[in-house]
Amino acid sequence: MKIHISMDIEGVAGVVLPAHGQPGNPEYERARRLMTNEANAAIAGAFDAGATEVLVNDSHGPMVNLLPELLDPRAQLILGKPKAGNMAAGLDGSFDGMFLVGHHSGAGQYGVLSHTINGFAFHAIRVNGIDCAEATLYGAYAGSMGVRVALLTGDDQLMTQCAPLFPGVEQAVVKYALGHRAAWSFSPQTACQIIHDAAMRAIQNLAAMQPFTIAPPYRLEIDLTTVGIADQAAIIPVAERPGPRTVAFAAQTMDEVIGWVNTVSALSTALR
Repeated sequence: MKIHISMDIEGVAGVVLPAHGQPGNPEYERARRLMTNEANAAIAGAFDAGATEVLVNDSHGPMVNLLPELLDPRAQLILGKPKAGNMAAGLDGSFDGMFLVGHHSGAGQYGVLSHTINGFAFHAIRVNGIDCAEATLYGAYAGSMGVRVALLTGDDQLMTQCAPLFPGVEQAVVKYALGHRAAWSFSPQTACQIIHDAAMRAIQNLAAMQPFTIAPPYRLEIDLTTVGIADQAAIIPVAERPGPRTVAFAAQTMDEVIGWVNTVSALSTALR
């Protein structure tokens, strides 16, 4: 049984500040260790329940946050960017399930450090009218390959937004949002135990779960935070401009949807 883990940092217990996800400060160094520990908890739970292969993809920011020397040696690891599939790099139809660990709610939603892909540029992302967190986008990407989202870990607001999309998904709430930069959190040790146990249940109950899909064709709409960023994105020849801060793209696959999201995100860096 093969499991793919998309590992983010904002949903990790004890992470509440932007500095926790930004390299170059002591808070980040602490957070990346907490992130690695939660990845290990999910890995151990998967193997303890019968998984035979686990691939972990570092999915936060520069995507070189996980500490390879501290990662469970039974797992394989993808680091760095840019890369095909981005937050789901390495995923294909041969996997039995996907774990979204350390994830968070989407842009414009309640939740600790809520955003979608690019907090600087994106105010909201919609696919066929569905407001998307990162878990929504990559859960649908997995579903387009027939892969089920089996485990979701993060704060309570992530569960409110995304758990209903994945019927039967195991949920590991490791903190409760008190605001965008505040949380009531379990201790790291308790959080890891919660994740381990939920990962075990996810493997045990996997057969009862169904992939989450959004039916093609796709219309991607991105609300940008400023008109200037929308001007930049609208330079793309196939982009539509339905509003001053909104660009839209037609796509036939979820892979194309994610490609356009990442293209606009990359273009926005010119205006930072």
